[in-house]
Amino acid sequence: MSEERVIYLDNNATTRVADEVVEAMLPYFGDKYGNPSSMHYFGGQVGKDVEAARGKVAELIGALDSEIVFNSCGTEGDNTAIMGTLLSYPEKKHIITTRVEHPAVLNLGRALSRRGYNVTELSIDRGGNLNPDELRAALRDDTAIVSIMWANNETGVIFPIEELGEIVKERGAVFHVDAVQAVSKLPIDLSRSAMIDLLTLSGHKIHAPKGVGALFVRRGTRLRPWLVGGHQERGRRGGTENVPYLVGLGVAAGLAGKGFGEESDRIRRLRDKLEKGLLTKVPSSILNGDPDHRLPNTASISFEFVEGEAILLMMSEMGIAASSGSACTSGSLEPSHVLRAMGVPFTAAHGSVRFSLSRYNTEEEIDYVLAELPPIIERLRKISPFNEDRIDFIELDKSHPIARMHDKDTPWPDEKISCDR
Repeated sequence: MSEERVIYLDNNATTRVADEVVEAMLPYFGDKYGNPSSMHYFGGQVGKDVEAARGKVAELIGALDSEIVFNSCGTEGDNTAIMGTLLSYPEKKHIITTRVEHPAVLNLGRALSRRGYNVTELSIDRGGNLNPDELRAALRDDTAIVSIMWANNETGVIFPIEELGEIVKERGAVFHVDAVQAVSKLPIDLSRSAMIDLLTLSGHKIHAPKGVGALFVRRGTRLRPWLVGGHQERGRRGGTENVPYLVGLGVAAGLAGKGFGEESDRIRRLRDKLEKGLLTKVPSSILNGDPDHRLPNTASISFEFVEGEAILLMMSEMGIAASSGSACTSGSLEPSHVLRAMGVPFTAAHGSVRFSLSRYNTEEEIDYVLAELPPIIERLRKISPFNEDRIDFIELDKSHPIARMHDKDTPWPDEKISCDR
């Protein structure tokens, strides 16, 4: 990647740590090194700072301070929500989720299915939307938990969480929402609705460091601890508190709540400019996901007849960082499980690129991408074995694995799911 210029458009994977967050954390690597669980004054002062951070996180999502359980990341939060619920309701063996969840949920569900649990994965349509009636039909008396993401990490499609929650509550199941991508990008006020029992968030998606997150546990929700140890987090998550990172998460939460509407609108305008420009300048390009119900910062675009990984490598040479919707880095030729679930054609799914913006992106950066990316696609298509002039040949050779995958009558092979959000 160019060292002179880095245009970072991969903020759904991770975000730059805000300068204010770094500054707030530094004292806790030095003079403020006390253990917040200690009884003495030195530790007690640090403990107060941890509780202040808890209050800022709670305020961001409209929760009570006592409903915030600090942890290490979104994956831990998702696993704790699901496993803690199953431990609380051992007689219930049914779990509902969707086919497009993050691996922290999807792979856990599939592991549990091998241990005797029954797992239902809800489908989505071509626009990436869920059908609430499918959820209603899937609920059973022995459904322990329904785990559904608020917004998809790849396409940005937003699910109707309030409506889904009402359906879940009708049958008395626990409703967990993976809000890792939604927090700070959508207005969330958990005090105004009792539909969500558990909610996961992650620090490094909101300009805090990697390695810190939180799980919202609504007051009265039964949840056995998954990480058992000391009395920390009111006995709900053992382990000495990661004080610098918790303080950083609190500062990041405070920043996310400031000027939310204006900042979100500015990011959306940049996203729309990038999206419109690429779809106009690059023939055979497709927007993935519902255009009207998406996160304001996310655009997933497929460029037909070219490999997404090749696009990313050439973009990287120009100093542009984004991510692919393809799982080819796992050693397979399979597109991502999200695009497969949406039914995106093979020739488009393999050329998908996700652009995800943040508060630090500028219009100048978008102009640069619009100038540099279309020629990259054009060059790659000239050498691509998937270009329009060669597709008929590939389809005729049914012995070729790519042809078999492209054949509409042949099922996709067993999928491998990338862990990158």
